Order: sequence, then C-alpha cells, then structure tokens
Amino acid sequence: MQQLELLKALAAILDNKKAVGLTAIHTTEQTILSDYFLICTGTSTTHVKALAEELEFEMKNQYGILPKGVEGRATGWILLDYGTVLVHIFLQEQREYYNLERLWEDGEKIMLNS
Repeated sequence: MQQLELLKALAAILDNKKAVGLTAIHTTEQTILSDYFLICTGTSTTHVKALAEELEFEMKNQYGILPKGVEGRATGWILLDYGTVLVHIFLQEQREYYNLERLWEDGEKIMLNS
C-alpha cells in the first residue's frame, strides 16, 4: 500500500468512527520519524480508546496491516505507528495543550477526501 493510500485509509476509518478535527500533515521534509502525521480528537476517553481499537481492527481485517507500535492507551493521547504514518488520537484538552499542528506547521497540510 502506498503512503498516501495508507493515510487516506486510516483517515476514512477514523472518520467513520466520528473522529473530530481530522488533520493530516506531510512531515517528510521535517523529520525522519514518518512521512505523515494524522491527528484527530475523540470526545471522551472511551471514544479515544474506541477510535484506536477500531483503527487497529479495521486495518488488520481490511488490509492485513498492524501498527508497529501503540503508546498511551491509558492516557488522553494514543499514538499508533503505521511506519510512514503516525496517528495521534487526542482528547481535546491534550490536543490543545500539545498543539502538534503548530509544532509541525512547516509541513504541508494534506486534504483528506474521506
């Protein structure tokens, strides 16, 4: 699966599960960590966990892809590493506090047509 296809597949799954404020940033020029950041917000801790679980479930069942790592299951910020795409799922308060969009503002914002 190509990088942009992976990004859009991840975004579509999150969108179907009612993730709020889906934002994608192309980070290839800014970091070696990933090519894209996909950022979204859940409306509660339960929603944040459900978004992460649904993402793992659907990516495994539809594409046979598992994340290389998952961090923060017990917090308001869950990070799923899909290699070229890092998915950040936040509670609103944590998203505002860490403000990744500002930190990575030099990266190109990607339009998501999910």
